[in-house]
Amino acid sequence: MSEQNVKTTLSDAVDQVLTLVQAKGAHADVIANASESLSLKADQGDLSEHKVTAGQVIGVRVIKGDQVATSYSESLDSDSLASMVNAALTNASFTKADPDQKIRAEGQQIDSQDPTLFQADNTPIEDKIALALAMEQDVVNQPRATGAPYNGYGEQTQYQLLANTLGTRCYHRERSFSCYTAALLNHDGKQSMHLGASVSRRFADLDQAYATRLAYDTADALLEGGPVKTGQYAVVFEHNCLSELLGAFGSCFSGDAAKRGTNPWREKIGKPIADPALTITDIARIDGGMRSKAFDSEGFATTDTPLIENGILVGLLHNSATAHHFGVRHTTNAGRSPKGGLDVTSRHDLIGAGKQSGAEVHGGEYLELVSLQGVHSGANAISGDFSFGASGFLCRDGKRVRPVRGITVAGNFYTMLNEIDAIGNTVTPNYDGAFFAPRIRFARLSIAGE
Repeated sequence: MSEQNVKTTLSDAVDQVLTLVQAKGAHADVIANASESLSLKADQGDLSEHKVTAGQVIGVRVIKGDQVATSYSESLDSDSLASMVNAALTNASFTKADPDQKIRAEGQQIDSQDPTLFQADNTPIEDKIALALAMEQDVVNQPRATGAPYNGYGEQTQYQLLANTLGTRCYHRERSFSCYTAALLNHDGKQSMHLGASVSRRFADLDQAYATRLAYDTADALLEGGPVKTGQYAVVFEHNCLSELLGAFGSCFSGDAAKRGTNPWREKIGKPIADPALTITDIARIDGGMRSKAFDSEGFATTDTPLIENGILVGLLHNSATAHHFGVRHTTNAGRSPKGGLDVTSRHDLIGAGKQSGAEVHGGEYLELVSLQGVHSGANAISGDFSFGASGFLCRDGKRVRPVRGITVAGNFYTMLNEIDAIGNTVTPNYDGAFFAPRIRFARLSIAGE
């Protein structure tokens, strides 16, 4: 189906929903999505999966008086849309009043045609299949590889139309490509596995060699690892690990969590909460970013949101409802899928560059952690306490001395942010283009080993 046909289909469905809502004397915003995806998986030299999927879903958030409810449909026919609207209105009559939620994006007209987010793709399917097969083959060809249990290629095209009863109408489209592999090694009763991946906006920009090299070289380097002595160590997290850890405590930046009373920083705006060298910003658009979008889930044009500046908490992420609740400016960070209610979401997390060189960040002895296990299950976002498994390397002056496995890392996230030895002067992205940061050396974390 052509993009124009998709856009027309979504537009017709959205218009019908808005007309039905207004006829009932209510206000609403509607999100309609259409997507197409391709998934290829390789196993033992054969293509084990070739899946092509396409789908559509529409969701409405209705507000009548101070009562709010949502409903969705995966069918866009008239009867299904009418049933969806009736269900939302019926549900709203039973919900608790929420005077903070209103339809506030009035007359916003944003038609995102950013060519960098949606690039033409004429790559033959044979080339994509060859890539999926090559991901596995490149790993198993390595001298100590036992196998490559997870290998594949994926692509997704998404279209979204958002509109409301105040005349707002916003359109977004994007396309992304990915490839991945996992290297498995077995040697003398020891086993090690690591994943490598690449994500891009164009098929030609996928870095197959990088993903394969990362998977195999890391698994190989970790194979002979064992625990270090129990104690406190300086720690440098690999980018994906630091992003994962920050995500486990992401509610500390959420205005919605603050409204619910579950954000421990809800009363700390304007106060120091981290090392004075630390700056964190939520970025709407950044070169290489994979979460760029011109509008949020209420239809407001997205902007950058400072969160921590020189160690001081300067604000939280807000949608219009949480901003109204606290009497502050909303930050255009509304998040809502067609199937869900209004929430708050981040886009690209950017930790600002520090003043230390790579040599200064990596001077002396420290642990470099490249794999974490059970981060979210081992993290208490309110207290800040965490405990999870990890693997990595004991390092000295930037060189890996020996691999480390079978350790448990414990500490307190909020304390950790105040105990930073060094922040590097070069910012780089993680693999999926959602997290941008320099290398950061945290002064001390508790390591349970031998």
